[in-house]
Amino acid sequence: MNQLLVRLFLSFRPKTLSPPIDDIDGTSSPINGEMTNFYNPTMITTLLALAEKCERLGNECLLSLNNYHNLLSAVKGFRNGFTYGMKIRAPHALVTVFLFGEGTVPEKIRTIIRLTLIHATNLAKFAFSYKLFHGFLRRAEGKTYQWHSFISAFIVGYFVFGDDNAVNLQIALYLLSRILVSLAKLAVHYDIIPQPKYRVFPLFAALVWGLVLWLFEHHTDVLQGSLVKSMTYIYKDSNYWTDIRNFLFQNK
Repeated sequence: MNQLLVRLFLSFRPKTLSPPIDDIDGTSSPINGEMTNFYNPTMITTLLALAEKCERLGNECLLSLNNYHNLLSAVKGFRNGFTYGMKIRAPHALVTVFLFGEGTVPEKIRTIIRLTLIHATNLAKFAFSYKLFHGFLRRAEGKTYQWHSFISAFIVGYFVFGDDNAVNLQIALYLLSRILVSLAKLAVHYDIIPQPKYRVFPLFAALVWGLVLWLFEHHTDVLQGSLVKSMTYIYKDSNYWTDIRNFLFQNK
């Protein structure tokens, strides 16, 4: 297996790589020599063997901790929460900061990194703590009850997402909209409210857009900052232009 991986790795090395070229004094070129050493099959084989050994030790460690599934699940939750936060926030922050943000390029990059780390670390901390707390309640009660999820998330959410900042607010608003729709569907499912006889979504969309434009036009200060920037770009900046360039090809 190792030999196969070595051959595969070596097959991708640059075709232009040539043997060491002798200098005028008859010595080999150090640059070509260093490049050749980089593809040393022995070194690659050693690294692959080391990687396999580390993986084997990791698997043995997981097996030895099999009785601590709740703790391992929390650790995996931390990993997944951090990874998901990075994947979601980084591209979003990159677009919004460079499109609507102010400051120099280094300042914008620092802002992107800061927002991404806040999002990723908060999701990681929440996932880790929630899974630990939920597992504790399940073990204490002997079985899982629905209220375990709410209480665990309520307590952990207070401490992890309780800081009033832009990232936490955006996450809370993102969840709130989906919670309200889900609760409405749940109410219909349990016959708390009757199944509508007409299409609900057009009225829902109309109400949402009617309210948000009314708030934007007349009570801008109560809306979230990022939403105000987006709507200003679309609805306010479109009122001004001086020539065809900033009418069609750029905003200002």
